[in-house]
Amino acid sequence: MAVALYLDDKRLVKQLLANDARAFERFFNENFARLYRFAVTRLPDDPDGTREVVQIALTKAMRKLHTYRGESALFTWLCAICRNEMSDWLARLGRYREHIVLTEDYPEIQAAVDSFQAPRSTSPEANYQRAELVRLIQVALDRLPPKYGNVLEWKYIEGYSVSEIAVKLNLGNEATQSLLARAKRAFSDVYGSLSGPVRSATTGITA
Repeated sequence: MAVALYLDDKRLVKQLLANDARAFERFFNENFARLYRFAVTRLPDDPDGTREVVQIALTKAMRKLHTYRGESALFTWLCAICRNEMSDWLARLGRYREHIVLTEDYPEIQAAVDSFQAPRSTSPEANYQRAELVRLIQVALDRLPPKYGNVLEWKYIEGYSVSEIAVKLNLGNEATQSLLARAKRAFSDVYGSLSGPVRSATTGITA
């Protein structure tokens, strides 16, 4: 029984290598959902990440089909590839989260958010300086690549969650977090240089 199954898998692989369209459809229809169920129990609470891992695993499997020898079931072979991808994914995620701890709260980002959220003061001078900082925020955002400016506005001005931004950009959550981290670094550089003189002038001024 097992031999017959593996022979069927070998025939399917042979058809895939011959670029048979029906074989491709069968391959994905039979294996994507099964592989997702295999992966989701090992990557809990991350359906987007699981889907991305499975897609990567299947893509890599397609590139390595010529190495399949029918010594195990095709699905077992796919699980081995997926398992490697999950290990790589978790390693990357661990490194990323460690990096985010270091980059999450830039003083410039906090200053910008505070400028937007600060209530109006009884001091005309303080109100002017707040308005100037808000203006510089917009200038800094305009100087960034459009995608950077957009994600920062959505996150810090409009209050969208990372998941909501990911949907807007058609990205996974990790890719969106990475984009936000790069945008923060870029904003920090631009806004810090623009707002330094204004923030220095506010020292000692109270509302």
